[in-house]
Amino acid sequence: MAGVSCETCDDGPSRDGPTSGTNPKTDEAERVVAGVGDIRSSVDLADRTTAGERRDGTCPHASQSSKGPDDGLREDLWIKTSPKVRKLQRVLYRKAKAEPHWRFYSLYGDLYRMDLLSDALDQVIANKGAPGVDGYRVETLAEDATERAAWLLALSTELRAKLYRPSPVRRVYIWKDAARTKRRALGIPTVKDRVVQSAAAILLQPIWEADFHDHSYAYRPNRRTHQAMEAIREALLSGKTEVVDADLSSYFDTIPHCLLLRQVAKRVSDGSILRLIKAWLRAPIVEEDRPSGKRRILPNTCGTPQGGVISPLLANLYLDPLDHAVNDSCELKPTMVRYADDLLILARPGQGAALRTRLQRWLDARGLQLNEEKTRLVATRTTAFCFLGFQVAWRQGLVSRRWYPHVEPSSKSQLKLRDKVRAVLNVRTRNQPATAVIRSLNQITRGWATAFHYGHSTRVFNRQQLFVRSCLRRWLWRKYGCTHALFEFFSDDRLHGQYKLWNWPLMAAWKQCAR
Repeated sequence: MAGVSCETCDDGPSRDGPTSGTNPKTDEAERVVAGVGDIRSSVDLADRTTAGERRDGTCPHASQSSKGPDDGLREDLWIKTSPKVRKLQRVLYRKAKAEPHWRFYSLYGDLYRMDLLSDALDQVIANKGAPGVDGYRVETLAEDATERAAWLLALSTELRAKLYRPSPVRRVYIWKDAARTKRRALGIPTVKDRVVQSAAAILLQPIWEADFHDHSYAYRPNRRTHQAMEAIREALLSGKTEVVDADLSSYFDTIPHCLLLRQVAKRVSDGSILRLIKAWLRAPIVEEDRPSGKRRILPNTCGTPQGGVISPLLANLYLDPLDHAVNDSCELKPTMVRYADDLLILARPGQGAALRTRLQRWLDARGLQLNEEKTRLVATRTTAFCFLGFQVAWRQGLVSRRWYPHVEPSSKSQLKLRDKVRAVLNVRTRNQPATAVIRSLNQITRGWATAFHYGHSTRVFNRQQLFVRSCLRRWLWRKYGCTHALFEFFSDDRLHGQYKLWNWPLMAAWKQCAR
């Protein structure tokens, strides 16, 4: 624990778990049997406390008497796992939900379970991804069952003996926009690191999921952008029409390690888990110069690299206190909706400037910065704003004459889809089979429509479908040498019937659900 003691100290409960209402002799005996980082099952721990041995003297699982959204029995709460691992996740979730101040001190013994590592490897294989600095590809484990079993056994043995050490992270850059003016840095861990991070996420996600605020929507199971937009719509209808549209500058790259580890330690006091998380955060960065092929190794003093399996979970954890502070503790009663580092604070007219100042002060105290170019104060009654690819503007109903928040895909989102359609239906793909090209086209349009089928999307969907039909019609016409009539032969019925072009949902999302 010496390696992280300087970074996990906090003014909360002690490292050995909650102390309020406990017997010091009993606590000392329990630490001898199952101390920090000792090999002990979390299922055994929760079963013992469920039977009535709870440290704070209150009734265990008092709020878990009936099935509901917080009973841990829903199948869509966490990463998909095998039944035995799912049972462990439920135990951890219910324990965390019943005791908000409980600190889990015995998790490492579950990290090297073969069934948990196998589930973690399945997640890594499903996500595919490029190799890390060692060049090892995950496809090797997906194709050979014998090598997979031997590899998992070696990894489990390495973790059990506490010999595992994270490898450096390979850094690559991707373009953030179509104009290729800004780049985003991605960190690619090795396959081994991704599997161990996935296993840790399987253990830690249920614990922190019990604490996360309902208005945090990114990187969480069973959470979608549609739910975030619904929360925004409800806040606008309740009179909170002034919006602080905030964006954090390089959030993933600027999270202070010390403060993040303190946040982790509020729920996890297992020294082995804390050392692992610190090692992942501090893993050096390897950059490769493509023309020369030379590599340079850079220290990682802050931030959690985008691309790491556990990075989204840690990023959500670091901003969770902000979610609770704004939504639950602020006397102005605003509503904050957050999706990763993009957030909106909706308040009543006249309150936005004060909330922006307080937000800036909160972020400064935690080593974060607002992106001044993208952060703005919006009076939504007169000005539209965009969030998560949607545009929100007040409009008056044609029949009811009532004002309502109109939500539809933004112009930028529509343009991105059109650029992708043009990239598929161009001169370079005319020599490919039409079925394969249209299959790729359908994947793009179906994915975009699924993401934006919310609110008042019907008019936009109709225009987008007309554009896709027109592009495909001209692509087929040119592919077959312009020998057929453009509109008569390549009719809408033929495009959707013979060529299997996907048909867009041209009905409002809530009407389709009602059917």
